[in-house]
Order: sequence, then C-alpha cells, then structure tokens
Amino acid sequence: MRQVLSKPERWRIYRVRIIIEMDKLGVSSIGLVVLLSIFMGAVICLQTATNLDNPLVPMSLVGYATRESIILELAPTMLSLILAGKVGSSIASELGTMRVTEQIDALDIMGVNSASYLILPKLISALIFFPFLIIISMCLGIFGGYLVSAGTGILDLQDYMDGIHMEFKVFHIYYALIKTLFFAAIITTVSAYYGYTVRGGSLAVGKNSTKGVVGSSILILIFNYLLTQILLI
Repeated sequence: MRQVLSKPERWRIYRVRIIIEMDKLGVSSIGLVVLLSIFMGAVICLQTATNLDNPLVPMSLVGYATRESIILELAPTMLSLILAGKVGSSIASELGTMRVTEQIDALDIMGVNSASYLILPKLISALIFFPFLIIISMCLGIFGGYLVSAGTGILDLQDYMDGIHMEFKVFHIYYALIKTLFFAAIITTVSAYYGYTVRGGSLAVGKNSTKGVVGSSILILIFNYLLTQILLI
C-alpha cells in the first residue's frame, strides 16, 4: 500500500487511467446492478406481504421493511459481495496475467512505480463510482417493490408508498455509503494484492483470483459487522 499510495509522477496520465478504470469497473457493472436490484426489491416486498397476514398489523409495514432492507443491507452489502466476484476477479486476473507475462517487470525496469500506476487508478475509480452504483441499487430496489405491488395486487399501492415514507432517516443513506466506501477499498486492494503478487503460470493466476474474491468477501462481512456496531449502535 505504501507503493500504491506514493505520489504519482504524472497526474495527467493517472486521470486518463482513472476514467478508463471507471468504465471497466463501474459502467460495465450497471446492467448487473439494475437487474439484481429490481429483483431483490420485488422478492423482499413479495415475501413480506405474503407473510404479513395479521389483520392488526398495517400493510404499510411492507413498504417500510422493503425500504429498510434495501438501504441498510441488501444494496451496500449484498451488491458489494457480488461486485467482489465480478470486479475483484477481473482485477486479480488482469494484474496476475501482467505479472506472469513480465509486463509489470518491464514497467519496473523503466523506472515506473508499477504498483501505483496499475492499482491506484482502480482504487480511486472504485471509491468514486461504487457509491453511485449503490444509490442506483437503492432506488431500483424500492422501485422493484412498487412493480410487485402494482403488478400482482398483493398490496395496495398507497399502503406501499406510505411505508416508503414512514420514519425515514437520512443517516441510513450516509451509513450505507460509508460502508460502500470501505467495501470498495477492500475489493480493489485485496484483489490487486493477490494479482500483483502472483508467482507461477496461468494456473497460479486462477488460484490467486479465487483467493482475492474469497479474501474480499470475508473482509466485507467482518467490516459490515464492525461498521454496523460503530455507526448504528
């Protein structure tokens, strides 16, 4: 990390690489985020409405439960775990391939700080773009619940909208975004470490890619618990 965070030699080159990495790591993940978010919100709304059959409990709680589940846990944590598999494996395999084909060694011989040049733009782009992905996920998850309510008639739309507005706390959005920043840093740095330090051939690249995804996922779960303990309790 000392090598990665050292002062870049030419910021103009780094700015170009950051834009490229934002497209590779963030923009390419929008389709997956959209699909998963809509279906997560739809399933949460459907399951909650199906199991909430007590006449003494207002049906507006379905919208409330959907909103809280999406914002607090499903959007920031579940999507980060999925992105750890997609983005993390991509980072580890890319850097691992560059290592075994001696491209990284060539950069070092030319006097380029290869760790900073290759990893820092990925880290910055993830820290910038991942929060936008999570915000999109929150909105579409809630919209997915709305589609279920409107399409199946299992819940009155007004009850769902009342639940969406019930006891809304802005801090929950900040909490989710803070977690997202930590998760973005974990995904990029852990995966990049396993890719950058590959030793061997193509088989080693595959093994280290798997290690990067597993390590990122475990750290995400640990930090999810720690951040929840610190920020919400």
